[in-house]
Amino acid sequence: MSDARDRRLGMDRPITRRDFLDGVGVALTGSAAWGWLGADVQARDAATQNPAAPYPPALTGLRGTHDGAWEVAHSLRDGRAWDEASATTTDERYDLVVVGGGISGLAAAYFYRQAAGAGARILVLDNHDDFGGHAKRNEFTLGGRLLIGYGGTQAIENRRGWSPAAKGLRDELGIDTDRFFTAVDQTLYTKLGMGQGVFFDRARWGVDRLVKDGRGNQAEGPTPPNGWWRAFAKSAPFSEKARRDFIRLHEEQVDYLPGQSIDQKRATLRKTSYRDFLINHARVDPQVADYFQQRPHSGWGIGADAAPATAAGRTWPGLQGLGLPGGNGGGDPYIFHFPDGNASIARLLVRRLIPGVSPTGTTMDDVVTARFDYTQLDQARSPVRLRLNSTVVRVRHDGAPDAASDVVVTYVRGGHSYTVRAARCVLACYHSIIPRLCPELGERQRAALLFGVKTPLVYTNVLLRNWRAFQKLGVSHVYTPSGYYALMFLDFPVTLGEYRPPRDPDEPILLHLVRVPCDPGKPRRDQHRAGRADLLRTTFEQFERETRDLLARVLDGGGFDPGRDIGGITVNRWPHGYADFGDPLTDPDWPEAERPWVIARQRFGRIAIANSDAAHEAETHAAIDEGHRAVQELLQAVP
Repeated sequence: MSDARDRRLGMDRPITRRDFLDGVGVALTGSAAWGWLGADVQARDAATQNPAAPYPPALTGLRGTHDGAWEVAHSLRDGRAWDEASATTTDERYDLVVVGGGISGLAAAYFYRQAAGAGARILVLDNHDDFGGHAKRNEFTLGGRLLIGYGGTQAIENRRGWSPAAKGLRDELGIDTDRFFTAVDQTLYTKLGMGQGVFFDRARWGVDRLVKDGRGNQAEGPTPPNGWWRAFAKSAPFSEKARRDFIRLHEEQVDYLPGQSIDQKRATLRKTSYRDFLINHARVDPQVADYFQQRPHSGWGIGADAAPATAAGRTWPGLQGLGLPGGNGGGDPYIFHFPDGNASIARLLVRRLIPGVSPTGTTMDDVVTARFDYTQLDQARSPVRLRLNSTVVRVRHDGAPDAASDVVVTYVRGGHSYTVRAARCVLACYHSIIPRLCPELGERQRAALLFGVKTPLVYTNVLLRNWRAFQKLGVSHVYTPSGYYALMFLDFPVTLGEYRPPRDPDEPILLHLVRVPCDPGKPRRDQHRAGRADLLRTTFEQFERETRDLLARVLDGGGFDPGRDIGGITVNRWPHGYADFGDPLTDPDWPEAERPWVIARQRFGRIAIANSDAAHEAETHAAIDEGHRAVQELLQAVP
């Protein structure tokens, strides 16, 4: 891209984004970070302000799995043996060491202390500079105004289906999900005449064009009004055949699987990608299939070429005439999330485990604006300690697994290795790293741990100085069928405690963008492996340029100037994103005991395994359940 084009995009502007090398930056600390709050909040949090200490939520640039968090683990993967004999042996011994400070690991620490008592000594080790795992909090400030966003896990999914253990923890943390019905303004954007749109890019469609599709504003949007597709198809850059097929697909009640029973149809859809269903059964023009290619990205982490047709449910066009039982969705709207997503759940857990991090942050209201003092996470006087920037490289029993009284844990921090001991250990880390940490595991369990492939993801947050361009164009949510990002949408307006979201287009706001790097045509897990490599090769400068370029083109008709209107960019890169889940296109129907994730999560002596990988499900309640199961296994089996 030319220097002139870069200047038009604002790549030369001094904003909060890259005054450092790809993710290694300085923290925004001090009273300016929350000066817009009331004086009582400032006074209340004054004790935890330490301008010399890093404050990870306010770091911008390349976040998520930031540089410095993955290199040690990759060296282990590539064959480096971190010699335990050369490690510094500490005098630290704990009742429990947890490897992984995500929600599953924090929940495991919480459940263990609940059972063992407040005096239980617990150490949580994590390779990142912040806790929460994929529940990542991003903070921005502009003109003294604090804006909070999420860089990973968004919502409390399936709130009524949480297990007794997970729901009990949620209740103990004081999270009342009914509060979100009043905390989230579900009509803010629609009252301003804003809904969903689709951006067709010139590289695939021959023209850059933003087309409103007549739907609501939520990322998972309500069922659209009948007939919106006719006006949309007329404005979209479709061929005439594609336009007719698009309308037919939405309007006609056609059984594209004639002669099959309901059970046979379900079986066919499980083994047929949505793209193949459209091309080979609905017989649509390839342009129509291309239009739907990136629709499953946010939910399935893959394109329509590798997502089973069952992923579409009955609400996607083409399936309505198959006669499948069930409704068109309904139930709760997509509103159950804090301003920072499920990072608030992680913060509530940390506040309960280590009260010294903040004098506030004990309720779902005040946790949103509570200032955490990260220097208090790892204090010798605290029964529970959370040690960040610490990558575990070896976990072994001190003797035979069935007779050992200790587990020895070796970790690397600041280029040096250290060992600690524990009576028990929970591995709440990625399954794929565990065979490298525990070479003494049996071959069957090692193979099962390596089976799943986590979904690579990018959640980018852009601080906009205003959102007048979106209002002028009448959109708050934009889908791009073939763009660098599949989705972009203005922040969910959540009011909790003293946090107030933007409500006027003249105010600054956060824009969320979702990218899932794929390699269409390959099986899903192969695409994920390719996507992971792609993310690790991509610099922050490349992400920034793609972000600015796409916004400039999508919002061209709204008077948007990327150099003027962008105030900050945080790219949350997750090469190992959300947990592997069943792939009906390729996976057999294993018996329960033969499922790889069931074999993988088996306790090994004094070592138990948690994390959402162990549930084969990328949801917060699953991560909590796995932390609970792992702790119960240790308490019941290990004296």
